[in-house]
Amino acid sequence: MIDRKTVCIITGTRAEYGLLRPLIDKILVDDIFDLRLVATGSHLSTAFGETYHEIENDGYTIHAKIKMALDSDTHAGMARATGSVIVAFTDYFETHRPDMLIVLGDRFELLAAAIAASILCIPIAHIAGGDTSEGAIDEFIRHSITKMSYLHFPTNEQSLRRIIQLGETPERVFNVGALNIDNIVSRPLLSIDELSMNLGFDLDGEYALITYHPVTMREDSAVADFTELLNSIDCFPNMKYLFTKANADSGGRAINAILDKFVVSRQNCMAHASLGNLRYLSAMKHAFFVIGNSSSGLYETPIFGIPCINIGDRQRGRLRAENVIDCPPEKKAIEAAINQARGGKFRAIAKKVVNPFGDGNSAEKISEKINHYLQTDNIDLTKSFYVPSVFLAFQANSRGIT
Repeated sequence: MIDRKTVCIITGTRAEYGLLRPLIDKILVDDIFDLRLVATGSHLSTAFGETYHEIENDGYTIHAKIKMALDSDTHAGMARATGSVIVAFTDYFETHRPDMLIVLGDRFELLAAAIAASILCIPIAHIAGGDTSEGAIDEFIRHSITKMSYLHFPTNEQSLRRIIQLGETPERVFNVGALNIDNIVSRPLLSIDELSMNLGFDLDGEYALITYHPVTMREDSAVADFTELLNSIDCFPNMKYLFTKANADSGGRAINAILDKFVVSRQNCMAHASLGNLRYLSAMKHAFFVIGNSSSGLYETPIFGIPCINIGDRQRGRLRAENVIDCPPEKKAIEAAINQARGGKFRAIAKKVVNPFGDGNSAEKISEKINHYLQTDNIDLTKSFYVPSVFLAFQANSRGIT
């Protein structure tokens, strides 16, 4: 008889849910797992599209909806929301204790879940740790979740090394690639005609896919920086622009309010709170280029071989392929980047770029490792701080020890 193990997956945003879909599918079809899917964060917010409906429309059962107060568009509001939802997650885990919690990324709602689970001695599997994004509070949230986690599934070798630098035992750190790639290689995407009809927006010709989030380490910069972006694309009126709105970080509502006013007076623009995973990836596939500051531009555009314009500091430090153009949030710099992205020379480079984020088999690798540790009952949450031998050798050498 199979000893089924309960795994809980937390999702708080449309973007991270889209990434998790291949793993959710894999766990659901494997009868050794009992999946509990929990929705929280902006999924449950009217202001951010109530995207939990997308989860239900995809045929998944949401085991619990844990509400988070997102009515304040400030850092203090984010801090208070994090504190209050720790209590909610504690109550949930006390009643529905899983054998393992799975979280992806670096959102503050996931930090709350990880704090509750780690104090309750529930092992955590963390996906996409070890990355760096120096312009956002995600940077230290991500590393904090790493220190609370038992299994680690970074998306690339650089991130794997960073996790080990943080003192995590190498035997529990696995470079599995990015779940983004699973989505792209395994899911049929919409044609340009199907996408245009679905959106009610003719995408024939050149168009850009745009997502811009607040840079949370630079308070009060969101409106000014986003306005620079909007002013720059106005210089290219013959292009079309498909926006997905900002997330629930501090400053997100201000960006979205400006965007709503901008698109209403421009026939070549459309904005959505959420496109959903299928439409978003389809829109990226057919886009002339992607522009903004979302990590999806860095992770996903290499597969499609299209240029990505990354604005500002939000993703500073992340691994990127040669199809990425980095520029500051300034009108002239963004205009120059758009001209470069439209140029034949750079487009040829982007088309041949090597994807650094795996082979599209991440869900299988993650599932296998989680199954191994759960079925062998070989989980000891007591942690030693791992010090790489190369560091010990350097330390000894610097002290003159032979």
